[in-house]
Amino acid sequence: MDHTRRGIFTSLGKAALLASTASFLPALSARPSTAATVDGQPSGGPGARTRIRLLLNSPLSGPHAFFCLAQQRGYFSDAGLDVEFVGGDGAASVVPRIPQEGFDGGYGDLCALIKLAALRPDECPVAVHVAFNTTPLTIGVRKDGPIRAPKDLEGKVIGGHPIDAAIEAFPAYAMQAGVDESRVSILRSTTSMATLAEDVLNGHSDGVFGFVHTIIAALAGKGIDGRAGLRFLEYRDVVPELYGNALMLTPAFLRRHPDAARALVAAVNRGIVETLADPDAALRAVQALAPKFAQHVDGPRMMGTLQVEMAHPEARRIGIGDIDDARLSLSIERLSRACRLPRVPAPGSVFTREFLPPLAERAKPLARRAHATTGAVA
Repeated sequence: MDHTRRGIFTSLGKAALLASTASFLPALSARPSTAATVDGQPSGGPGARTRIRLLLNSPLSGPHAFFCLAQQRGYFSDAGLDVEFVGGDGAASVVPRIPQEGFDGGYGDLCALIKLAALRPDECPVAVHVAFNTTPLTIGVRKDGPIRAPKDLEGKVIGGHPIDAAIEAFPAYAMQAGVDESRVSILRSTTSMATLAEDVLNGHSDGVFGFVHTIIAALAGKGIDGRAGLRFLEYRDVVPELYGNALMLTPAFLRRHPDAARALVAAVNRGIVETLADPDAALRAVQALAPKFAQHVDGPRMMGTLQVEMAHPEARRIGIGDIDDARLSLSIERLSRACRLPRVPAPGSVFTREFLPPLAERAKPLARRAHATTGAVA
């Protein structure tokens, strides 16, 4: 009898494993912010800093180096801001949790934001800075296994977290790749990414949804070289129009505090500029702020973010943070059709460049290179 994860969950039947991605967005409810504020301002009186609670896609780690550097060097406080970072549980889950739990904003997946804008437009945050101009979404499969191309996913079991950005965007990937989505069994599990990835290496499942560098880092934390054992079917090769992580704020915060929003984006942009200029200093900032910092994990993750997710050629033209309007419209159209969304959200309800710094001041992509301390990224 097959007691592997693959065997157990295949026997349950595809109908039990597959569900509409929209059904995994938690029901939203109006809940007040936990910050002690008056109209969004700290109750300390004139001159007090504006409090901003941001939900991240995970606890602070290498890919958040620019946030850490901006925090450590006082760019938020100098701008009159008191920014609190709260670690989350995935780039897709950030988006519905912002309005549900009363955050002022967050750092999460733009594809998930597009879906929420279609499903619950009145409660949806708005992206004000798109950090990942290339999507990191992927499916990791065994390098020596039978899956060589997207079509080979049919009849296989692919694992991932309950609200995983790669699962949420999978319908668009499948449609563009000519994959029959109904023939792919999706195993949603709350187990760690390291365990999900190990299951693939051990043959207990056929693949794992996630971010490329997150999967690699999870295995590195257990002393396993993920690049040696896994092949990655990267979404950017099939749906290159998709963007990745973005800084987003609630419409209420943008209405009440446009100057604070502009100052926040400027400080984040400065953090990115200086992270690109001095990755070692940025990594030291992560080390100072991240309780679970590990040099051999966080260094490569940070460099992967800088050299891949923030390195799309269009950023040399418009800067990191901005988007190409035609590309965003295509992303929205692809996701709306593939995910059978009830409406096609307007691009302006998903992203605004109103709060970006001038083009001349925006961060530009890092040339692809190795770095002595942080390590090279293949």
